[in-house]
Amino acid sequence: MPIEQIRRIEGRALPLRGDNTDTDRIIPARFLRSITFEGLENHLFEDDREQLRAAGQPHPIDEAKYTGASILLVNVNFGCGSSREHAPQAIRRYGIRAIVGESFSEIFFGNSVALGMPCVTADASVLTELMSLVERDPSVELSVDLEGMRVSVGQATHRIALPPAPRESFLDGTWDATGLLLDRFEDVEAVAARLPYVGGNWR
Repeated sequence: MPIEQIRRIEGRALPLRGDNTDTDRIIPARFLRSITFEGLENHLFEDDREQLRAAGQPHPIDEAKYTGASILLVNVNFGCGSSREHAPQAIRRYGIRAIVGESFSEIFFGNSVALGMPCVTADASVLTELMSLVERDPSVELSVDLEGMRVSVGQATHRIALPPAPRESFLDGTWDATGLLLDRFEDVEAVAARLPYVGGNWR
């Protein structure tokens, strides 16, 4: 299993306005009963979508113009609330590969790193500009550059931020703990062979 280095994410964007979007809104608790994460993307923002549908308004996820978006645009304190890792799982499985926001919950941020989904921050004015641009023209493509630490749309470029440790883990592929184990599985087997509680050698 090759180690994936994440340096640049490009694609269309999905704007999701609103502060303090918690994990229960991202993926309601009743969908956490499964022992796997399969199918969670089908229930992403389910309650929010139902409420808007009842009011005769579409949720951005239900708008065809944003279908296939790979970058999510959010506001302040995204992913707050309970620590359920199902929230970033549902987002990643939906097809989102990076999130640009004003700020993120610490636990949500960490769970996203483990999935190889960078959560980068930008100034509120930048998010306002990007969201408005995408709402006017959903076909525009964004580029999130983790090496240059910028998000670009056409000729416009804006600064983004990401703590040094997770940034380096994306750039060199060490965000993928499972991939690292499989890449050097002979080392895992060698250590296992020395452990009495693995091999049954209790002498």
